[in-house]
Amino acid sequence: MATGRDDMELEDGNLRPMTPARRRGVGRGWLGAATAISALLAGAPALAQETESSSEPIMTASQQAAPPAADAPVNYIVPDLSPARGAPRPWPSAGFTLRPSAAILGDWTSFSQDEDSVSQVGRQKDAYEWRGFRLQVLGSFGGSYRVNYQFGGEYKGFDSDPTDNWQLTDMSLTFPVGQNTRIAVGKIKEAFAYEMVGDAANLPQSERVLSPFFVSRNTGVRVTHVLGPDKRVNVSYGFADDGWDVGTSTNRGTDYFARVSGLAWDDAANGRYLHLGASYRYAAADGSIRYKGRPGSNVASNFVDTGEFPADGARHYGLEGLVSWGGLSLLGEYATASVDSQAKGDPRFSGWYLTGSWVLTGEARPYDRKVGYARRVIPKSPWGAPELVVRYSDVDLDDGPVQGGRFTRVDLGVNWWATTRWKFGVDWGRTELDRLGKTGKTDTVLTRIQWVY
Repeated sequence: MATGRDDMELEDGNLRPMTPARRRGVGRGWLGAATAISALLAGAPALAQETESSSEPIMTASQQAAPPAADAPVNYIVPDLSPARGAPRPWPSAGFTLRPSAAILGDWTSFSQDEDSVSQVGRQKDAYEWRGFRLQVLGSFGGSYRVNYQFGGEYKGFDSDPTDNWQLTDMSLTFPVGQNTRIAVGKIKEAFAYEMVGDAANLPQSERVLSPFFVSRNTGVRVTHVLGPDKRVNVSYGFADDGWDVGTSTNRGTDYFARVSGLAWDDAANGRYLHLGASYRYAAADGSIRYKGRPGSNVASNFVDTGEFPADGARHYGLEGLVSWGGLSLLGEYATASVDSQAKGDPRFSGWYLTGSWVLTGEARPYDRKVGYARRVIPKSPWGAPELVVRYSDVDLDDGPVQGGRFTRVDLGVNWWATTRWKFGVDWGRTELDRLGKTGKTDTVLTRIQWVY
């Protein structure tokens, strides 16, 4: 769910300004823009081809680049940049490395509603949009002690101000402490919820549904430990305060967060593993709070919305699990919010989803132990890797005097991971919303083009 910063209201469990107006009519140039950037970056040196979409620095204190690929590069039928691996190059001088990165997500979304749905949320209009257009640089500097950096901006992203086309999404330094610990300082992700800790470009489903319970980025400090002889356990914790953000006047207080995750068992050679995790987040409030969310579409209205109500803060809890068996996987997550609001009887809200995925050509999502989640599909065939996706989700913002509504949603989707960077997807979803004494039904068809460098 996109959030803005212009009117200083509390939303998504945090004091945030109102969401920006939905952006339409700007997505017709998706493919052309992606191709142009592909051509621009083609002149750059072949840098480390990771299985992530650059949501984390790729280098650690002891490893400056990914090891050489064991298999020969695949010649995909869809034109793309070479997937060859290589070390980040010193630029412009020795001791400083730089890796450029880009991610482009373009959507076309169409809606079909019954009369009850229209009376609940208004007429939803078909729309093109830039779902994400992110440019980043990341790398490291120093001598024997390497400090990682990450700096990136996004066009009309998750936290966009409606008056600005571009926003600063990442600006951080990461300091290694020994071989198993790193400390990130700056504008970072809070370590809560698998959907948000991961990157949208890696998920089998097109859109997140638990957005009422987390924020995209915040300014603070995050400590991460990768533990165990096989580095199976990931522990992250820290604090953040929106009052420290550059160019913002909000100051609701300090959030605290923690997440523990790991592999209960792992058979990496066959793409079989079981990931389990739990997380906690305390969201500060400056006297009031608001929760709201969209049902799997960034251009839809907020189907569930508590409105602003008195509160001193909220405690969020999350559980997550992912089992992978080669091309088959099952991902599930549960989040709950316990709000400190004496005036409203301390309401509790919850949300959960279960996603099943089948990559027909057998590729498994590679698991990244540095951050504790699975990366995107890397196709092994020149024809790419087709994926079938099904998801059921439930978000409930009704409790006592707070009636924000409840929706359930079923998604059926098809993804084609055409290359290591290109993905094309279509998702059909049906949302049933219980609100205002009615049950409204809304069907959506979301078509996505995605390119990640």
